[in-house]
Amino acid sequence: MCGISAYIGHREAYPIVINGLKRLEYRGYDSSGIMMYDGNKMIISKTKGKVSDLELITDEDEVRKVGNIGMGHTRWATHGVPNDVNSHPHYSQSGNLAIVHNGIIENYDTIKKELIARGYSFKSDTDTEVLINLIEEVKKTEGCKLGKAVQLALTNVVGAYAITVFDKEKPDEIVVARLGSPIAIGVGVENKEFFVASDASPFLEYTQNVIYLEDEEMAIIKLGRTVKVRRIHDDALVDPIIQKLQMSLDQIEKGGYEHFMLKEINEQPKAITDTFRGRMLLEENMIKMSSIEDNLDKFLNANRIIIIACGTSWHAGLVGEYLIEDMARIPVEVEYASEFRYRNPIITDKDIVIAISQSGETADTLAAIKLAKSKGAFVYGICNVVGSSIARETHTGAYTHAGPEIGVASTKAFTTQITVLTLIALKLGQANGSLPDYTFKKYIQKMQLIPRQIEQLLQIDEHVKSIADVYKNATNCLYLGRGFNFPVALEGALKLKEISYIHAEGYPAAEMKHGPIALIDENMPIFVIATNKGHYEKVVSNIQEIKSRAGKIIAIVTEGDTQVREIADHVIEIPETEEALTPLLTTIPFQLLSYHIAVMLGKNVDQPRNLAKSVTVE
Repeated sequence: MCGISAYIGHREAYPIVINGLKRLEYRGYDSSGIMMYDGNKMIISKTKGKVSDLELITDEDEVRKVGNIGMGHTRWATHGVPNDVNSHPHYSQSGNLAIVHNGIIENYDTIKKELIARGYSFKSDTDTEVLINLIEEVKKTEGCKLGKAVQLALTNVVGAYAITVFDKEKPDEIVVARLGSPIAIGVGVENKEFFVASDASPFLEYTQNVIYLEDEEMAIIKLGRTVKVRRIHDDALVDPIIQKLQMSLDQIEKGGYEHFMLKEINEQPKAITDTFRGRMLLEENMIKMSSIEDNLDKFLNANRIIIIACGTSWHAGLVGEYLIEDMARIPVEVEYASEFRYRNPIITDKDIVIAISQSGETADTLAAIKLAKSKGAFVYGICNVVGSSIARETHTGAYTHAGPEIGVASTKAFTTQITVLTLIALKLGQANGSLPDYTFKKYIQKMQLIPRQIEQLLQIDEHVKSIADVYKNATNCLYLGRGFNFPVALEGALKLKEISYIHAEGYPAAEMKHGPIALIDENMPIFVIATNKGHYEKVVSNIQEIKSRAGKIIAIVTEGDTQVREIADHVIEIPETEEALTPLLTTIPFQLLSYHIAVMLGKNVDQPRNLAKSVTVE
């Protein structure tokens, strides 16, 4: 989780590092810190709270900003509570080494006891301080340089890490390493400057050249020289691949919106268009996806498809299950990656695993992928971040092309994941004959209209805001849906919980009678998806059961609906489309509703408490 930002070069390091941390706060914001090397000494400033709190400290003493070498950290607490002492960077005992670290060292307690026996003492409760002192101890006992000391120390740790280490005795270099947590190295002109960060966003305006370290690799970054990359465990040299960034600066800025979440909600028409552009060919009446076409036999002959994901991506996977089974008639199971990896699942080489992750770095999903591959399954990845770990670990896959998603509560990633899953279902259904040609054509024609229909939906923002005002003080909410929209009910409840901290639960509408109906009274808002396709009459019956118990109904209906309108307290209309495509529309009002309630309650919409965007630890 946590964010790392570092710089070594000819510029003032402070503004680069501090602005980099601001762009990485989506990864964690419990505490933050920065180290500056002024050519003589290291100065570390750190505090509990956000990067803005760190700036206040450094502004009090300009000396803290001096130097051309610096590294910083914004933290999502794992070992040790979020406070000033546990914040990164951490010194070694001698004061010569400094480190910032993302991840968890699982055997830190054993190492700590050994170091204490050798005379080391510790100021913090973190595993990171243990790691930097282990590196110092190795450097001292082996009589080696920093790079070798880092390499030897890492062979003795168990866990996950992305680290940046500085030694004031080697002031023209920094050492970077990763295992299970991403790290990017920005390469300046003629190797005169280098940038290190958890993703490329902190250095977009300085360079488009980036190296992504692979797992169990370390890099020695030295001014004036090409980056030297080695594998940690066998010391083999690796020829680093310098990639060109596809991201632009305006994609990671708010663009006039009050919050990133609102910006990203409004970006969905473009994001969905970008996701199916070049893949959904209306005139040719076809879906063109080389990642599916090149492996079509595997998909069509699979015993089953297993979708693995976490959080919002798991909800998208549930929609995918409905889509693929309905359109392609292939059995699908959807699993939480965190459970799948530990429950000794039955997997064979006849199974296809589809792994879904916005960041492409989700630790549990990555571990589940490796397990599936070890059992012979073919693994297909769906993620948003180009060059991410999941993109590299899977056999093949598809990017969602949503663009950077900064808000912690996922919005456009969810709808673009559903878009990719819809394309896959349509492609497979056409290929195996499950979808008649006229049905296939009808779907892609309706799919083409979805971005425009979302634009239309976004125009009812004020109406949704007025409903949010009525229910902003609710303490509990229920979200109900059936069929394709049951997962949307789950996602709607999650959005409300994530950013407003109001307890909410999603249920299949028919399951209400099996327990949740006991909660209903005149103070309970119930958000019901009641579009005019599929199980409409059944949902209407469920709504009537709620009204007879004085519950407050907020219904999402198809435009022109009259039956539900007569019963519900509030109605939100969506445009007409095919039942299988309705999740792309019904989710939009829930996103807006959660957003407005959270704003009205004064919550930090983009950085909700205890959460982080990229979950790179278990």
